[in-house]
Amino acid sequence: MNEQEEIEGLAILIRDLRKHKKVTLRDLADRIGRSVGFLSQVERGLSRPTVADLTAIGEALGAPTTYFYSLSKPRTLPWVTRPGERRTVYYAAGITDVLVSPNMSARFSILESHLAPGASSGDRPVNDSDEQGGFVLEGELTVWLAENEEPVTLGPNDAFQLPAHARFRYANLSDQLTRVIWVFT
Repeated sequence: MNEQEEIEGLAILIRDLRKHKKVTLRDLADRIGRSVGFLSQVERGLSRPTVADLTAIGEALGAPTTYFYSLSKPRTLPWVTRPGERRTVYYAAGITDVLVSPNMSARFSILESHLAPGASSGDRPVNDSDEQGGFVLEGELTVWLAENEEPVTLGPNDAFQLPAHARFRYANLSDQLTRVIWVFT
């Protein structure tokens, strides 16, 4: 799939889940603190949500964020993924997540995040029900844990672990690409 097909696939997953849960656009917008217009554009593939937006949508609809990686691609072995077989989500603000786990129904999932220079998870904190951690492969990742804490900048080979429901934001404040492996429970 190309980038536009991936964006349209995400839009369909969000819209279908919302409709399946019998939630109106207005109700979902109210639950996540965004406008109906914004959600409508996301569901039509015209706008990309931030990481915080997609996490909030999942939480509001009772689905883990990994649900949005569920469009399957053909694989030669069910326990292995190769680069051309992976599901990708393109977020607003310069973040691309690639699901590298072959099975999302296991106890953990693995993502590789690519953060363009200046990319961020959004202005609002992420509040995910999953415990998660990461390992910086290249570049710099700045993390704000809780709203009033000082940022911590991590570099290559640095790692972190966050408890479930930790409120945090993250960004690449450098002028180079940042790559991070994330693990979610």
